[in-house]
Amino acid sequence: MRFTIVIVVFIMFWMMLITRIYQISVQSGPYYDKLAQINISRKYFIKPIRGEILDRKGLLLAVNKIGFSIKIAPHLKKNSKELQHTIDSIVKEFPDQNKTKILKKYIKKNSAYNHRFIKIIDFISREDMIGAYPKLTFNKLLEIESETKRYYPAGSLATHIVGYVGRSNKRDNEKDIVVDKVGVVGRTGLERKYNKVLQGELGYRMVKVSATNKEVSEMEKKEPIEDRNLELNIDLRLQKKINELFVDQSGIAVVMHVNGDVLAAVSYPSYDPNLFVGGISSKDWKKLITDFNHPFTNKIVSGRYPPGSAIKMGMALAFAQSGKTSMDRSEYCKGYIKIGKNGHKFRCWSKHGHGTVPLRKAIRESCDVFFYNKSLQVGINEMSKHLNNYGLGVKTGIDLPGEKSGLIPSKAWKMRRYGKAWFLGETIIASIGQGYDLVTPIQIARYTAFLATSKLPTPHLAHKIDGKIVSPDYKEAEHSEHYLQTIRKGMYDVCNSSRGTARRAMSRLPIKVAGKTGTSQVVSIPQGEKKRMLESQLDYYRRSHAWLTTYAPYKNPKYVVSILVEHGGHGGSTAGPIAAEIYRWMFKEGYFKDEVLYGEFE
Repeated sequence: MRFTIVIVVFIMFWMMLITRIYQISVQSGPYYDKLAQINISRKYFIKPIRGEILDRKGLLLAVNKIGFSIKIAPHLKKNSKELQHTIDSIVKEFPDQNKTKILKKYIKKNSAYNHRFIKIIDFISREDMIGAYPKLTFNKLLEIESETKRYYPAGSLATHIVGYVGRSNKRDNEKDIVVDKVGVVGRTGLERKYNKVLQGELGYRMVKVSATNKEVSEMEKKEPIEDRNLELNIDLRLQKKINELFVDQSGIAVVMHVNGDVLAAVSYPSYDPNLFVGGISSKDWKKLITDFNHPFTNKIVSGRYPPGSAIKMGMALAFAQSGKTSMDRSEYCKGYIKIGKNGHKFRCWSKHGHGTVPLRKAIRESCDVFFYNKSLQVGINEMSKHLNNYGLGVKTGIDLPGEKSGLIPSKAWKMRRYGKAWFLGETIIASIGQGYDLVTPIQIARYTAFLATSKLPTPHLAHKIDGKIVSPDYKEAEHSEHYLQTIRKGMYDVCNSSRGTARRAMSRLPIKVAGKTGTSQVVSIPQGEKKRMLESQLDYYRRSHAWLTTYAPYKNPKYVVSILVEHGGHGGSTAGPIAAEIYRWMFKEGYFKDEVLYGEFE
């Protein structure tokens, strides 16, 4: 019996052994072949050079500064003379470097399994390295490699368009192998939007290594795909001009071709994107985020403001499209209307009223009562539906990240948001761009292009992406062309008629301009206030925002100029001079070279 048990155990042992030998030698053969291959070869990635960003004239907006990184040989002990002497030699040549930080960085990355030199300084400029290079290369424990660092020559002039790159984090690295190897990623603006294009694709070297992980020979090499450039529609000279016009004021300006090409887009004040490339200091960051004028916010696409009277052209088209009121019928303005049992008063901006007001006059003189009355006939749902179709309260599709949709309210929206019913008074104030109404400056520019041409374009900053031209894209929006013609005449009057609200600033330009002013209230006016305070009498942050949106030439629209001056008061007097200077500059620079100087009056 004992002998039988021994024999069984013996047989089972050998069966298990044979099975295991089979698994290792036959079934796992490919696995160990691959493992052996890994043990004799290494794949080293080659980082691509990030593409440049240029303006329409070829001026550089984002480039790669050439410099060097410094690495120290691995496996040096923390307190060894070799390591201490090596770090001392670096600090001697570059006094702004911190010895303690360098040592800490080296120790953190040093490992018995790492046989590659350890990077302890990411970037030293070429100019700074020239004198130190011959001395440092004598030290065999140092390795100096060429590097690039993102640089923005225009500084703060185009920050909210171009954006900036920053160091990648763990989440970024997990999403994209190129980001992982390069160590930087586009954080904002076009740098973020087109990061995959600009960063290129990795190359690699497959090399044979010895048992001690030393390189023996090169087996294969693939060059990286790099220098994928981005050419913009932006004119940097125009950006500079607009930034100068906004000094001592906060606001936004968008200059766009009616096909959607954005020539300039300024959110002022701005900041220097170079602060972020190597990591921004806590002092600079705190200064940015505590500024009441919000320089860090890209107000072009994410600033949401009541449109004020700039909405009135679209509102008139919405009234016409609804079929619920006659746009050929004038309204009478005595300076206000009253609604409800308590006779709540909704005032026109002119306390004396405008008398009999047809559509063209309503646009020219911005009569509020005209829109109050029409809105009560049409209702908020029809107004909301058609204004969305004209590009307000919806994203434009511009090639910038972080775009906000804004808001054109409806009854259903208010019920979802607040769980409350809609009131007639809310319809009235929505008709003049107040209340819940919120739009972005890029929406107003796009909507103005629609008013000028009957086409709703998609704004775009990129002209060429890696050599491929970006084609214009348009959306159709149902509207009455008949009433749009009347609205355009009213917009012409705004800038050229003796009663136009932007006449003083816009009537003496070398090209005929059509437009509309708007005053976007920040605080409401109490019912008991008999006489409106002047904007100049209000505290700065309680003053209304000033809109002016325009297009030119009137007869053959080519360009849109939309301005918002934050807390600027009235559009004509505050935004008007800025828009006028932009048009003068554009005329001087040949943007209207094929146009007659003074178009015909209507």
